[in-house]
Amino acid sequence: MEAMIERCAGLDVHQETVVACVLFGPLDKRPKKEIQTFPTTTSGLLALSDWLASHDVTDAVMESTGVYWKPVWNVLEHSVRLVLANARHVKNVPGRKTDVKDAEWLAKLLRSGLIESSFVPPVDIRDLRDLTRYRKKLINSRTAERNRIHKILQDANIKLTSVFSDLFGVTGCRILEALINGEKIELHSLQQMVDPRVNASLTEIYEALNGRIRKHHCDMLRFHWEHISYLDQTIDKIVEQIDQVLIPYREECELLDTIPGVNKDSAAIFIAEMGVDMSVFGSAKRLASWAGVSPGNYESAGIKKK
Repeated sequence: MEAMIERCAGLDVHQETVVACVLFGPLDKRPKKEIQTFPTTTSGLLALSDWLASHDVTDAVMESTGVYWKPVWNVLEHSVRLVLANARHVKNVPGRKTDVKDAEWLAKLLRSGLIESSFVPPVDIRDLRDLTRYRKKLINSRTAERNRIHKILQDANIKLTSVFSDLFGVTGCRILEALINGEKIELHSLQQMVDPRVNASLTEIYEALNGRIRKHHCDMLRFHWEHISYLDQTIDKIVEQIDQVLIPYREECELLDTIPGVNKDSAAIFIAEMGVDMSVFGSAKRLASWAGVSPGNYESAGIKKK
């Protein structure tokens, strides 16, 4: 393999240790090799950074192993050019699997320019990505809690979902709070709860409430209701933080918002996942391929497999 980088390093990252292999020397000769193991504590990673600097390493590569690569990246990203490699693309030769061999193999591939770097956005975009992904998790959790409330109401033979298109609208929430508090809902009290925009009649709603609700049902509804309230508060706080992080990217958000089907929340997700510097992808076709929205090409012997 033709060498392209004079001084490079391969890092085999684990939870507690990182094995570093440095290759250095003229491009037309066999490189010299040094290998050392460092702990993944902050002091250990700083020692790794100093060791790489002592060898004048300009480029380093590591696999995207779970989340263990992140602290290494955070410490080294300002001192060397880092490449994050897809583990599938740099798989070692079968039967020769050790940490030292892995680090050396990564260094050899990097020295020959055979590794394509994965996309790692800047720090503020990575922070935004954490927030948008966590918001999605919380929204999914809230949906799961709402589905559990639907299940409990069915178990109590309360058919509110048959008369309301959205059980968690204004009227539905008022009725749920009354049920959770153990109140007996009469027709005259129901009239004060129902919003004028509800299509169902009072009689239909009152008939839907004629079930067999027990104290157990009320307790379970209260648990789910309190959890939903907590999730709502947390989501509101996360949305505020997302808005703060997006302040430098207002123009990009407004441009994305002009796309049909893309709203403010979707624009934040686009920026969090792709960043705003499209030059890292090279072209729109490569961006589409990276995002997984372009078909693959599997052809052998003139036959398209898929």
